[in-house]
Amino acid sequence: MKIHEYQAKELFKRFGIPVPKGGVAESSWEAYDVARPLAVDSFVVKAQIHAGGRGKGGGVKIVHSPDEVSQAVDSMLGIRLVTPQTGPEGKLVMKVLVEEAVAISSEIYLAVILDRSQRKPVLMASRSGGMDIEEVAAKTPEKIVLEALDPMLGISAFNARKVAFGLELGSELVRPFTKIAMNLFRLFSELDCSLVEINPLVLTESGDFVALDAKINFDDNGLYRHANIKALRDFHEEEPLEILASRHNIDYVKLDGEIGCMVNGAGLAMATMDIIKECGSMPANFLDIKGGAKTENVVNAFKILMSDQNVKAVLINIFGGIVKCDMVAQGIDEAMNHVDVSVPVVIRLEGTNAAEGTQMLAQSGYPFIIANGLKDAADKVVALLQKASGGS
Repeated sequence: MKIHEYQAKELFKRFGIPVPKGGVAESSWEAYDVARPLAVDSFVVKAQIHAGGRGKGGGVKIVHSPDEVSQAVDSMLGIRLVTPQTGPEGKLVMKVLVEEAVAISSEIYLAVILDRSQRKPVLMASRSGGMDIEEVAAKTPEKIVLEALDPMLGISAFNARKVAFGLELGSELVRPFTKIAMNLFRLFSELDCSLVEINPLVLTESGDFVALDAKINFDDNGLYRHANIKALRDFHEEEPLEILASRHNIDYVKLDGEIGCMVNGAGLAMATMDIIKECGSMPANFLDIKGGAKTENVVNAFKILMSDQNVKAVLINIFGGIVKCDMVAQGIDEAMNHVDVSVPVVIRLEGTNAAEGTQMLAQSGYPFIIANGLKDAADKVVALLQKASGGS
């Protein structure tokens, strides 16, 4: 689960990580009331959406009076802000964060992430703060300092100081940096986060560290332990079909392609998406009905697929293990009675009760295309899509 920057900064303050003074607003009047008591010469107005790159899209503005704050907010609220991370459709701006501007001496990137290859949390830092860390990693990986942390022991002052020395911070900065790094990990650990990021953590001209930005992602599997965190969820920022899928215990992520995918198992779903791309098309979604899926899950998954107007064909790829192929076939058959399906459907069944499932589909009366293997399924669904669009 993601949260907004203003919400992340409230958590930062709770864990002793310094942030600029300010507050959130949903109107120009509220923004004026936030700005006026700050009594500073410059303000920063930041659109609150679940996407990075806001500055590149005009979602971050520096102004010099409370009246200018109101004007900036009026120009942001209600627009669809397009950034490199939103896609061309953008995201609707419904809230803004108004803060005091900070005089910056230097910038640092600082984060705690989960390194799945090491199965450990990692403290990651770079002197290239304010830049996309992916770009830094690709072009100048030597500028990134990594410190793997024992998940049982957590972080020590030694770990944080090691990163500080790797950043070549002055001796007077090691202690305050160490405190922030340790508090950042404490937040990461205690709140079951998958990512906590400050980009940038700035050193002000007065010699203080301040987190100018804040990004926190939470592990959905740990939210049952944090009712107060779960309450921060902003449904307006999420894809409606993804919300619907979560209510039915289906893992679903909407993508930009035209081939809807229904698969059991995350690894198989990723492989299915990859082979669709290899065959010359693009997947419209990631959808995992999971290993123990029941007929009801299959019906709901099909409804979700057909609710996406971009879907022009469907590929169902099932490897029967815990979930039996005949049960999935029954779910597909039932879905046809409840959902208007006007696109071709290619199905590949393999594993437990595959023969029974295939027979059920053949006798269903619907024009399913049965594939023999994943590559055959991908070839057939892409060919059908190209034929429907008038391609060769």
